[in-house]
Amino acid sequence: MKAFVQLVRFGWAQALSCVFPVVIFASLALTKIAPLPLLPRYDWLLVICLLMQWWMVRSRLETRDELKVITLFHVIGLALELFKVRMGSWSYPEEGYTKIFGVPLYSGFMYASVASYLCQAWRRLKVELVQWPPFWMVVPLASAIYLNFFTHHYWVDVRWWLSSLVMLVFWRSWVTYEVGGIRYRMPLVLSFLLIGFFIWIAENIATFFGAWQYPNQAKAWSLVHVGKVSSWCLLVIVSFLIVATLKQVKGRYLHNEQSL
Repeated sequence: MKAFVQLVRFGWAQALSCVFPVVIFASLALTKIAPLPLLPRYDWLLVICLLMQWWMVRSRLETRDELKVITLFHVIGLALELFKVRMGSWSYPEEGYTKIFGVPLYSGFMYASVASYLCQAWRRLKVELVQWPPFWMVVPLASAIYLNFFTHHYWVDVRWWLSSLVMLVFWRSWVTYEVGGIRYRMPLVLSFLLIGFFIWIAENIATFFGAWQYPNQAKAWSLVHVGKVSSWCLLVIVSFLIVATLKQVKGRYLHNEQSL
């Protein structure tokens, strides 16, 4: 019975942390089933995302510091979208006033929603890192993973080499979290895999409702290739490393302030 109660508590904390992604998926479904008037669908999605972001900060579901992190992810994600659409990896076939080089601006919020989840789950579950690698290892690794999303179009795709490096660098790292006053722990690499897998499931839902379109989905929707799980895992790693690094930097700053 206690295990069930803990599972419910953990699920509730996860659900609260996923508010932003859930709103995006609900908006995708709503605008697909019942098109809204006056503006194209992509523009309505941008309006909804902006209003949702405003409400989350206003209601204090997100802090201003978390908003800064989420904005950073919006920029990073939008840059990746602009490049990938140009390379034909996927497309946004519908019309919209707020499209830049074929990419609707709401797309950046899909990356920002991942950062929103990480920030909120970190706070709600009181996440702590055990045996976190040094800064000089984390930052180049995260940069290399992100750059490979671009460079593999022109050079060798080194994602599996990078995945091996992740295993090597974080093999001894753990993430601990608190549920109902009890602390649990999980290998950090396993958390990367789990989050990446669930984002792949979310990607299938998103493409079903027309968030974007892969070339093989032009005529009819089909399941996103399972190989995309590796891409999402790597993107999750980049996201997690950025959030973790910023959290640690802020933690040291607050510690130094209190010491003065």
